[in-house]
Amino acid sequence: MTLGTMTAISLFSGAGGMDVGFRNAGFDIVLANEKDKHAAATYRRNFGDHISHDDIYNELDSLDRFAGVSCVFGGPPCQGFSVAGKMDLKDERSQLVNVFMEAVKITRPSMFVMENVKGLAVLKKFSDFRRDLFLAARELGYETDLEVVNAADFGVPQARERMFFVGVRGAAPFRLADFLTELRRPRVSTREAIAHLGPQGTAMNPQTCNARVTLAANPVLRKSPYAGMLFNGLGRPLNPDSPCTTLPASMGGNKTPIIDEQQFYGSGESWIEWYHARLRDGEQPLDWESTPESIRRLTISEAHVLHTFPEGFEFEGPKTSVYRQIGNAVPCGLAEAIAKATLEVASRGDETAPNKEQMDMELWRQHKGEDENVPSTDRLKTSPLLPS
Repeated sequence: MTLGTMTAISLFSGAGGMDVGFRNAGFDIVLANEKDKHAAATYRRNFGDHISHDDIYNELDSLDRFAGVSCVFGGPPCQGFSVAGKMDLKDERSQLVNVFMEAVKITRPSMFVMENVKGLAVLKKFSDFRRDLFLAARELGYETDLEVVNAADFGVPQARERMFFVGVRGAAPFRLADFLTELRRPRVSTREAIAHLGPQGTAMNPQTCNARVTLAANPVLRKSPYAGMLFNGLGRPLNPDSPCTTLPASMGGNKTPIIDEQQFYGSGESWIEWYHARLRDGEQPLDWESTPESIRRLTISEAHVLHTFPEGFEFEGPKTSVYRQIGNAVPCGLAEAIAKATLEVASRGDETAPNKEQMDMELWRQHKGEDENVPSTDRLKTSPLLPS
């Protein structure tokens, strides 16, 4: 295919983390859709008025006006597939993956990229669902691959694993990982990423989180001071010397990650490590109000940087919504790497003619899990996602 002006549709856009990455990779985004009003307002402020603040089901009927667009990308809500949720295929949000594929069917883009949680890619209970995704895309003429990728491998200071289901129409069989190799970057630690911001409340780090950090009366210890449960609430302390753990959409209040400001911006000494060692030596927990002032919650400015949103990107809505918008987004640096790799796949075209039946059988073996009873190709064609 010829790669000239690349147009794209963004679905389940959120605040636009994927959109930053795809725009940096050279895509012109002609339509975006987001149901959440604050996220849609953030998107409009940073990208323009091509955002539709509406239910995705109301958008489907008019998508045919974008038939032939270069790319459809997005991250359908993941709660139905997440190990932090109920992992229920009957969850209404799980069906939005099917809606994404319906949008692909309507617009027939040259390529598509769908993001979701790692669980959808690796858990055996979703193997039939994965098979249906592959076969639906195959029937529409797309060669596909599904990869689990860690954002930390692409210069994002966050160890966030996510699944990407990528399809390129008329391409030769490919493995996305092969095209991501040259895009990998050295890992960036949490401290390296945010050190330039300075302590909370200063000019570059003004957006403080007021939720108190209190000590757990019955701490749960792990080998690492940054695991287990030393503090009340769901927020966990971040290790300054490694990429931070996944920033969750549940951030806000006592679910917000914790840092030791003295460790990050001061002498470098860690009260968290000292307290963890004290407990490991058999000492009794300190009083719940004994947390030093240097122990605090991650600020919005710090979360902004750790998710690789660009400088000057502005969020709309209250603090709780902004934290949620950041946690829900695909890190911009990761999205850019995926977009560039997908473009590279598309630029190579159909270099070899795949044997369709052989590829169907291979896909079944790869994604069925441990089940060795491989069905016939005819049986594979009973997928509920297949186009009529």
